[in-house]
Amino acid sequence: MMKQDTPVRAPASVIERATDVYDFGGLLRTSPVQTAPPAAAPILPAQAYVPVAPARPDPVSVPVPLAPVFQDHIGTAAPSSTPTAAPVQQEHRYAAPQASQRVAAQIDLDSLRIDGFIEPGAAPTMLSEEFRLAKRQILLSAFGGRNVRAIERGRAILVCSASPNEGKTFCSINLALSLSSERDLEVLLIDVDVAKPEILSTLGIEGGPGLMDAIADSSLDPESLVIRTSLPSLSILPTGRRTNDDTELLASKRTQEVMERLLSHSPNRVIIIDTAPALAASPGSVLAHHVGQIVMVVRADKTGENELREAIGLLDGCEHIQLLLNGATYSGANQKFGSYYGYGG
Repeated sequence: MMKQDTPVRAPASVIERATDVYDFGGLLRTSPVQTAPPAAAPILPAQAYVPVAPARPDPVSVPVPLAPVFQDHIGTAAPSSTPTAAPVQQEHRYAAPQASQRVAAQIDLDSLRIDGFIEPGAAPTMLSEEFRLAKRQILLSAFGGRNVRAIERGRAILVCSASPNEGKTFCSINLALSLSSERDLEVLLIDVDVAKPEILSTLGIEGGPGLMDAIADSSLDPESLVIRTSLPSLSILPTGRRTNDDTELLASKRTQEVMERLLSHSPNRVIIIDTAPALAASPGSVLAHHVGQIVMVVRADKTGENELREAIGLLDGCEHIQLLLNGATYSGANQKFGSYYGYGG
């Protein structure tokens, strides 16, 4: 125990040790492929990793969050595979339901708990505490704070990874769940992984028209396609129609109009966008121009330095990129982060 006048030096954290191996600081300074975004945030130490219950049969071990300003780690995410081109479906229009006809979609909380996600309303866990820390920098950039100005379009956050199976959807959902517990905050989670959408199925919600429909049809109000959920502060916007020209649709002027419409719905709304891996599909490079922040999920035992450099270069449409280290294991002092609540000690 530390005495009043006795300074104690904390042992090196997992992120500090990971930095020696990956040189993430140098990574954000230069890139052999393209110039990395100039305003990448500094890396702060992360905390201990605790394995979480497997997500599904034949689960894929996923990374632990690292961040330039994030301090976290993650457990197991749902398995993912390399996106494949989706078949073009016949275009059709949807009639938006009246507000009075909408019923909040029930999120399958039992399934979330079994799959290792944050359980809303439950006692604090190591995972939920780490995402509490991770979201603080997001909120600071989004709304500003003491001596800190909110960044432009900071309420729109893109979650991406370099390659598949690195835990980006796991992180997207957990960030949305953690943010939805904030007072006076509204969270909209958008699935823009057009080739392989997983958010609705993970939450146990039925699909329907979504973002791509609103972009393709200018007569559709995107707000009318938003699905309210049983968590009052959390709403979902599905991917919607599947098409082979998704990148071209996302690059159109209509996308900017849709994003502005969604952001203007409420000054307290935060938008989390889950998109395809940057090196596996092109939508992320286009969406980077429509957001104020990017969270790049990095898997400690998988993501290579060259892959990360290349992915960051492709996302240069946004200047504010933060890294979230996923899948890191912790060894060191017996005292683990979160033990104050009675777990992890």
